[in-house]
Amino acid sequence: MSEVQRKGRYGEHGGQYIPEILMNAVLEVEAAYEKYKNDPDFVAELKELQVNYTGRPSILYYAKHMSEDLGGAKIYLKREDLNHTGSHKINNVLGQVLLAKRMGKKRIIAETGAGQHGVAAATAAALLGMECEIFMGKEDTERQALNVYRMELLGAKVHPVTSGTMTLKDAVSETLREWTRRVDDTYYAMGSAVGPHPFPMIVRDFQSIISKEAREQILDAEGKLPSMVLACVGGGSNAIGMFYHFIPDEGVQLVGCEAAGLGIETKEHAATLAKGTPGIFHGMRSYFVQNEYGQIAPVYSISAGLDYPGIGPEHSYLHDTGRATYVPITDEEAVTAFEYLSRTEGIIPAIESAHAVAHAMKVAPTMGRDESIIICISGRGDKDVAAMARYRGYDINE
Repeated sequence: MSEVQRKGRYGEHGGQYIPEILMNAVLEVEAAYEKYKNDPDFVAELKELQVNYTGRPSILYYAKHMSEDLGGAKIYLKREDLNHTGSHKINNVLGQVLLAKRMGKKRIIAETGAGQHGVAAATAAALLGMECEIFMGKEDTERQALNVYRMELLGAKVHPVTSGTMTLKDAVSETLREWTRRVDDTYYAMGSAVGPHPFPMIVRDFQSIISKEAREQILDAEGKLPSMVLACVGGGSNAIGMFYHFIPDEGVQLVGCEAAGLGIETKEHAATLAKGTPGIFHGMRSYFVQNEYGQIAPVYSISAGLDYPGIGPEHSYLHDTGRATYVPITDEEAVTAFEYLSRTEGIIPAIESAHAVAHAMKVAPTMGRDESIIICISGRGDKDVAAMARYRGYDINE
């Protein structure tokens, strides 16, 4: 994996494709991260927050009823939904906001899709006494109105983004533009494993606590490694965190579950590795959903958190090398899995996470009882209940 560490390159992916006005800011973040990532005081402060504020370690839950109902492999759930703020996003944000404090920054800006990263950023900013502004596609502010209020309740200012498709892609673009306007006192807390180096590396490192814990927990529970590890993939932060410490274990299949929307045979999907091609966007080289002219194409998913036309560069590298496999999951499959896990285990997952549950429902029955699967439940589904009810035709008022 030495090639992966070559100046933010993951095979041919990654890099720093950014305007000159941001280069010094990005290099400043890179230098600060290299300085503090192994600093004993920084590591100790982050560890204390992980344990006493986030609630780590998150549990690895044996889904007994689901396992028995499906037959085949035992299914374990890595319960990132039980973290403070309700998702894996807090793992990354606490680390980045602590880094920003060390750098002397006063203001945090962030993009958000489903709102979970925005809530986590607003939470960390409130905790550490920093200003916070969140950019969120107008379409997503309507789909995730509850999370908009949560961010504002926590003291953040939320900016609805009305450009483009008014979703996550446009929120990232607007946050990058905002950073160019005010770099001196502002830190961009990137929410996913995307963007120019060092952000994909930083996000991966802070999220890799998921797989570090899960690997130890499954060895305690089963005495051996799982046959398969599953996670949903948009930009890919929970997935790279769930995969990272299993990458050297060649016997463990790593499977990312992309948003197929209405089907990859339509244009209404966000399945980057199923249908995308290499390109450059948002400061990185990776795979993107593009039209015949190389322009970033509109994408669609019922899940605001997976509604992104690209994927993190390390995922592209894992795809190219065959170390990880990426599969498309439709809206209908995800909603069915959302309902199934709720009724079978009493756990309402985020609709993003339900994409991974859906694939487990397909493959577990084909596997042996001596095998196990770990699914990353990246977030809880409170934010999605109203949208899922509407999808199923319920007449409700939010």
